[in-house]
Amino acid sequence: MAEIKGINRFFLLATAPLFGLLIALILSGPKISWTTEPELITADAQQMDQAFGSISSGLEQADETAKYTISTIRETAELYHKTTNTMTTIVQTAQNTAAKPEIIYNKRITAKLGSPKETIKSERIILELYKVNPGNYKGYAVKVKLKSPEAMKMTLGGDKLGGSETTKQAVSRYGAVAGINAGGFADSKGKRYPLSTTMLNGKYLNGFEPSYKDLFFVGMDKNGKLIGGKFKDKAQLDRLEPSFGASFVPILLKDGQKTAIPLKWQTSPLRAPRTVIGNYKDDQLIILVIDGYNENGNSGATLQELQDKLYNMGVVNAYNLDGGGSSSLVWNGKVINNPSDGQLRPVPTHFLFFK
Repeated sequence: MAEIKGINRFFLLATAPLFGLLIALILSGPKISWTTEPELITADAQQMDQAFGSISSGLEQADETAKYTISTIRETAELYHKTTNTMTTIVQTAQNTAAKPEIIYNKRITAKLGSPKETIKSERIILELYKVNPGNYKGYAVKVKLKSPEAMKMTLGGDKLGGSETTKQAVSRYGAVAGINAGGFADSKGKRYPLSTTMLNGKYLNGFEPSYKDLFFVGMDKNGKLIGGKFKDKAQLDRLEPSFGASFVPILLKDGQKTAIPLKWQTSPLRAPRTVIGNYKDDQLIILVIDGYNENGNSGATLQELQDKLYNMGVVNAYNLDGGGSSSLVWNGKVINNPSDGQLRPVPTHFLFFK
């Protein structure tokens, strides 16, 4: 017991200076104040509340703005679609209205031709094949609506001056869907040359020859419109901007009026296979290819009969192309008419049609 008390006294004596120092520091040292810290914490919390409030208010406003914007866009889109639909309807109505005269006129043409036997149609061309049988002769009519000037071309036999080939050969070689014989010709030294003024790809093959006697020039201009007639000088023809064309006799209709058929061509021959090309006032083409078992004047059609037929059909201009054994009509690779020679005759020029 005495030993324990001695140890305690010794401990107190040993630690007394330390406790004294601590007490002195407490009594005489700087005071520590905690008042500022809570204030700072309180101030930061208020600012944060204000900031959160401001952000929340901004988000709500942004949400309202977004809703309004979406609503406005939706209304604008609906108005746009309504306007577009209305304009589309107006345009369609205008197109239909504008097309009505053309449709009505075409129905009038078709009514005089009957129902088409076959039709070839593409974005560039519409061809309709009809049978023609008024009683005195038999043959075929082809109505052509060119939507592109490139859908019709004239070709040379073998692609050379003096060459010749059948219409079927020309159609096959060029990949055409239809074809007919074109202008007249003259034979010389074993070669077959186009008659008089002939143009291909906008160029004269043998130069320009002024129209004489009953000859005419017929072809297409660069816009795909039928042109033809008698021309006293090159400038007169050049003004029409011809792309291609050939020559023969005679003219049957000009500007909706019948022309005088030369006496020679009324009787020599009287009847024959014929090929005729013409146009309506809407620039559609009409082609007649008439059959005959020979070219001696005993079968086929007279030029007077074809002139009357075309006039009653409402054709504006019509030109008689080479006939007899030269008359040919090829349709989808097949020879449609009955050539009077028993087979197709090689000729120097052909009018071809392309899809």
